[in-house]
Amino acid sequence: MPRFLTFTLAGVLLFAAVPAAGQAPRADVIWARVSPTPIVLDGVLDEAAWAAAETKVIVYGENAGNPGSGWKLESGWDPSDPTHATLKFLVHGNQLYLGAEVSDVSVGGSQEFNRFDGLLMNLKDHAVDFFPKPAAEYFYAWWYPDNQDPQPAGQLPDFRGRWSNNDSSIPRTPEQIAAWDAVTVVHGLSNDDSTLDTGYTVEMRFDLAVMGYDVTRPQGDVIEWNISIYDTDYFWPPQVGLFSSNRVWWQDPWGNTGWYNEVRIHARPDVTTTSGAVPTIDPEVVIRPLAETPVIDGVLDEPLWNDPAVYTFDLRWDDDALRLTYDGVGPYRAGQYQPPVFGDEAYVVDPADATVKIFYSGHMLYMGFDVRDEVVQYHPLPDRWDGFVVTLEDQALRHTDNNLLQRRLSFQVGADGQAVPQDYLLTMVLAGDAQMALALLAGTTVDTLGFDTDTGYTAELAVDLTALSYPPDLGERTLHFGVTLLDGDSYIPVIDSYGTRVWWYREREYTCCAPWAYLAPGPVAVVDDPFAPASYAWVTNVGNPSRSPRIAFALPHQNLVTLEVYDVRGRLVQRRALGNQQSGEFPLLDDRRVESGIYLYRLHLVDPATGRQRTTLQGKTLLLK
Repeated sequence: MPRFLTFTLAGVLLFAAVPAAGQAPRADVIWARVSPTPIVLDGVLDEAAWAAAETKVIVYGENAGNPGSGWKLESGWDPSDPTHATLKFLVHGNQLYLGAEVSDVSVGGSQEFNRFDGLLMNLKDHAVDFFPKPAAEYFYAWWYPDNQDPQPAGQLPDFRGRWSNNDSSIPRTPEQIAAWDAVTVVHGLSNDDSTLDTGYTVEMRFDLAVMGYDVTRPQGDVIEWNISIYDTDYFWPPQVGLFSSNRVWWQDPWGNTGWYNEVRIHARPDVTTTSGAVPTIDPEVVIRPLAETPVIDGVLDEPLWNDPAVYTFDLRWDDDALRLTYDGVGPYRAGQYQPPVFGDEAYVVDPADATVKIFYSGHMLYMGFDVRDEVVQYHPLPDRWDGFVVTLEDQALRHTDNNLLQRRLSFQVGADGQAVPQDYLLTMVLAGDAQMALALLAGTTVDTLGFDTDTGYTAELAVDLTALSYPPDLGERTLHFGVTLLDGDSYIPVIDSYGTRVWWYREREYTCCAPWAYLAPGPVAVVDDPFAPASYAWVTNVGNPSRSPRIAFALPHQNLVTLEVYDVRGRLVQRRALGNQQSGEFPLLDDRRVESGIYLYRLHLVDPATGRQRTTLQGKTLLLK
């Protein structure tokens, strides 16, 4: 059986038992409700839909939400008029609308960078055919580097970035305007502090189609986005003691690159301005506890590592199909890179291939690594290591940008075949806050010659989360982490040697983006609402997916069950009414009518007595013919 099937059978187990109580609400997400009528871009949020839109308030000096939000003073004094912005989100058709109300006593800009007001945004480009999906800059601000200061009074913001000419003297084309447009109304007079302003309003539209999104699909879409709000005060003219230049951001401060995290904007046709409360957005990853703990000797021989509660995923070089099976935005954030060795990129003879497993017990986080590698080596250069980089956020300590501090816990295969902790992992090991061990698989030797064929290595890592500022009870139980597999292979002649990196979600510290993971308190949650999603124990794929994959489920109550199957582009493939069920096993696909590939499924559960929808369970499967 191909290795990919091994991952699919182990990795698609979907635990729907996510506790509603005690779980911190996600601070990296928001819904964009569907407006029933078009939005007119006039800088006046007077359409009725805006009153029903979901909102986010961002204030300078206040955390807009972990893990990536922060703020920074760019110049001058601490602001006497701190930024206070209210953001609203809507969709109509396949267009995303942003409404921003920004309070500001001094509105304006200049030719100097960081001496302006405005919005710097980042929208990940899903239209490209490579991974991870790159950042596209949407910069709308009073920054005019090609104009001599002082700027004229009454001037409005300029468009820069992806859909602009980056030159205010060149009009934007109709195609650029169709892709992105905005209108701003200043409540006062920009670039003139003789009379104080009260702020400005922005009404903005993003064409999602040109960026590879489609929120009109039945399951909607998740838009990867972030915003940084620049605020300069008392600069027209500069006033000593009052001048301030600063910015505050939601998850990521930049537009042309991804740093700390991103906002996931959810949109779906059934979430409208009149549909009532928006659905809860679940964690992307759920990490579960086990009562037993392993001996940290590097050997994954305890039965607990095969417990179905252990969260498991694979990392593999050049495997796009595998990447599509990752949860949440993982398929778009995961990626790979081959750094040049001896000034070139040699052919990857033995692609990186590993399985990672993770669970927790008490306040200890455990990770297991099973690496299949025909050339296990030690090398002093990080670009040629065999090993891993794990990144975790400290829950209290903050970076200089006021976002959560990220720790790099890395290890490599040593010359003697033992684990060599590196970076902050070494600090934790020496302090007794982490344990690390590695074991070579049978027939494996460590060298940099590539003459013999190895089988690989396994490793175990235990991290005391209280050393990362978690309370003993784990507090809000959120976990933000990334995993990168490092694989160096050396051969004779040396120019055939190479190193590769393959990562799940986040490549390294201070890069985008870790999943929002939840340390669930138990394998099955107990909640007051017997029909909440948490009370539905689990759904899993069964059988060999190279034949007809099947779905099995067990529910605490009778439900009218409808099964929907979509392809990875969101097109409905099949819909079947399964009738009144409490448990059962059914074929997921009629494989005579569909092609091989990854498929997403959704189970709609309806109370047969009232017709009220109780919940929706979802997952993914693989069909191979």
